[in-house]
Amino acid sequence: MINFDEEIKKFKPSLEVENTDQAIREENEKDMVDLMIEMMNEYRENH
Repeated sequence: MINFDEEIKKFKPSLEVENTDQAIREENEKDMVDLMIEMMNEYRENH
């Protein structure tokens, strides 16, 4: 059986995981909603 208390004592967070939150916030990537809004705006301009 797994002793969770012992496993938690051994745990060391990965540097990549710790920095992920900041890296995600710094990126200005478009998501699907942004793309749909852009497409709708282009459609409205052309019709």
